[in-house]
Amino acid sequence: MGNADGKLHFRKAVIQLTTKTQPVEATDDAFWDQFWAHSPTTIQDVFALVPAAEIRAVREESPSNLATLCYKAVERLVQGAECGCSSEKQRQTVLNCVRLLSRLLPYIFEDADWRGFFWSTVPGAGRAGRLDEDENDNEGRPLAESLLLAVADLLFCPDFTVQCHKKNNPDTVDHIQSIDSCEYIWEAGVGFAQSPPTNYYHDINRTELLKLLLTCFSEAMYLPPSSEKKTLNPWVSFFCSTENRHALPLFTSLLNVVCAYDPVGYGIPYNHLLVSDHREQLVEQAIQILIVTLEHEVGSPSSAAPQAADGAASPSAVEERGPADPNNLFVNYLSRIHREEDLSFILKGLARLLNNPLLQTYLPHSSKKIQFHQELLILFWRSCDINKKFLFFVLKSSDVLEILVPILFNLNDARADQSRVGLMHIGVFVLLLLSGERNFGVRLNKPYTLRVPMDIPVFTGTHADLLIVIFHKIITIGHQRLQPLFDCLLTIIVNISPYLKSMSMVAATKLLHLLEAFSTHWFLFSSRQNHHLVFFLLEVFNNIIQYQFDGNYNLIYAIIRKRSVFHQLANLPSGTASIQKALQKKKSLGISRTNSGGAESPAGSRPAAPAEGGILKASLEATPGIDKITEKARVSQDGTMVAVPHSESSQISADHGAGAGASDTESSSDKDREICHAESEAARSRLSSVSSAASWSATPDWVLSWKAKLPLQTIMRLLQVLVPQVEKICIDKGLTDESEILKFLQHGTLVGLLPVPHPLLIRKYQANAGTTVWFRTYMWGVIYLRNVDPPIWYDTDIRLFEIQRI
Repeated sequence: MGNADGKLHFRKAVIQLTTKTQPVEATDDAFWDQFWAHSPTTIQDVFALVPAAEIRAVREESPSNLATLCYKAVERLVQGAECGCSSEKQRQTVLNCVRLLSRLLPYIFEDADWRGFFWSTVPGAGRAGRLDEDENDNEGRPLAESLLLAVADLLFCPDFTVQCHKKNNPDTVDHIQSIDSCEYIWEAGVGFAQSPPTNYYHDINRTELLKLLLTCFSEAMYLPPSSEKKTLNPWVSFFCSTENRHALPLFTSLLNVVCAYDPVGYGIPYNHLLVSDHREQLVEQAIQILIVTLEHEVGSPSSAAPQAADGAASPSAVEERGPADPNNLFVNYLSRIHREEDLSFILKGLARLLNNPLLQTYLPHSSKKIQFHQELLILFWRSCDINKKFLFFVLKSSDVLEILVPILFNLNDARADQSRVGLMHIGVFVLLLLSGERNFGVRLNKPYTLRVPMDIPVFTGTHADLLIVIFHKIITIGHQRLQPLFDCLLTIIVNISPYLKSMSMVAATKLLHLLEAFSTHWFLFSSRQNHHLVFFLLEVFNNIIQYQFDGNYNLIYAIIRKRSVFHQLANLPSGTASIQKALQKKKSLGISRTNSGGAESPAGSRPAAPAEGGILKASLEATPGIDKITEKARVSQDGTMVAVPHSESSQISADHGAGAGASDTESSSDKDREICHAESEAARSRLSSVSSAASWSATPDWVLSWKAKLPLQTIMRLLQVLVPQVEKICIDKGLTDESEILKFLQHGTLVGLLPVPHPLLIRKYQANAGTTVWFRTYMWGVIYLRNVDPPIWYDTDIRLFEIQRI
């Protein structure tokens, strides 16, 4: 509170509430007004003066008093929204109620018996809680609805959260019920051309209201994760429905505030240390509200959503997958953004913010660095997933590289930090989504000239080379908990490989090193899914040889140099004695199982480095296997993609692009392959899989079942043709310099010598129940850890994830 006396009065009111054994009447305004009417508070004061233990005590011992306190606080908000907060006292009362409700709501949600309290009807409160007197009072509006509508109104309250348009004549002040809130959008951008003057107090008040809104939405944290969960978040569903007349201007305001934010400003060194940036707090709350409201499940019944007017049509961008809530207007509005200037505004805004941590200046720490890059990645993901026009716009030009580079920077930076595993996953998932589109692979051929500070080998090459080098580093010297991502990383490289025109020697060497590591006998025989990694890499080589041979002489040379690896694969021993010998070698090398997925560690991989002391980390759901989160599509001759029929999908999964002319033994039972994939998924998704994997062991029949499918024919034919020619040149000319060999390969050709090119297979990201649960868990984990001042959800009974201190 503003002074010690004010804090003392507030604390006395709290003590009275906790010690009263008899219910306090709702009509006793003198008592209830002590909580919000006397002195200004800060939200930090409220959290300090209302301890968690006392909230729980009131909840258990005097439930009627807690219910009345919540009701009275909501009532004051409704009254404030109705009168437009025209006086300073009313504004202070509203803010005090907002802070108090932000403190109380988590303790309502953590108790299953209380969770429905806000959705019950309060006797005597009209349909709109004093806002709609024409309605029949018997049709009471639930307290949650009254709260959400009041907050929505207050977010467009003149002189409280928006600039009043009628300053000269106080008698004609904007009335909150008559204003068109589309004229009061907070920032220029999508659908709004005027940029209102920045007002410190308006931004602070908006931030506090959005914090309460986020707390309302956080009921999802108190429900256990379940892919079977079909119910929607009722708070989000109502707030994003046609019941909220401010839905469009609020969505636009949130999006524009985020995308227009420039943390650097005029670039004055160290200005962020001299002047506090109140807009940053608003941007952080705005982007968190956006990512929560834009969540939509796959395959859930839309009947659970509130009924909307005919105008709230299902967004076309997500119709095919059947969004859980077709009446979510935020999803609807995002899906319908189509003007080039609007799409460009969103993309440039997200790219500017994602690149902010990469800014280099001559003066150390002189430029402001934002901390909400994880929320930005989720918002970018949601935008691409919901609005396909935005995805195609992103890929239409090289602007996509402005998104790629900061993602790769974050992946490289976080690879050894176990507290940032979630960031690694979201970055890889975004790249997997992009890699399903041809234009992404094409754009990667642009030379990489920007020198971002990263601990990677110096190379001259393209953005594709940068991606491969960083992926190699993640796999070989990232921590072992990232092993469930290996399939995703290699799938991305497979998807882009047909479009890579010229790979650098550094990147080519890295790919061959991965094949060499993954094809060691002990690694192949240690886990039932490890051979999939070899299939992916062979598919990469086949795609480049068949479709981009010209220009990729560096890779061809690297393949020739490492030809022994391919010969060893072709002659892979499958006898029981050989398998046991390989596994004994693993033991002699001192290689042990990892903690994730039961797979073995490739050469160089290491345990997770401990995070800095005292860091909190939110647990994550298991990552679905690559065959569960992708659908396969063949690229036709005209460049269009044709979905692979589901009946063929399991065979392709096992073959991993074996290609035309491969061995006839490819016709093995589809059922066996499906069982193999199901077992692979189970092993990958269980944290307790170490004991599960211990009961499995490689057998000769198992080795033969996939060895016959190794797509080696194209590579063997290349080696058969080129190795004698290269050896002859070296002998005839006495060459010891590889540059001459590269020059020969650069002008060589294999036209008519290779097998018929295989059809290209692209694995496109496909959402499912497992990814929905993963994203929900990750998103709320990020929000929990980012809201620490005050710690809204700290020490409450969160069930969606676990909080661990490392």
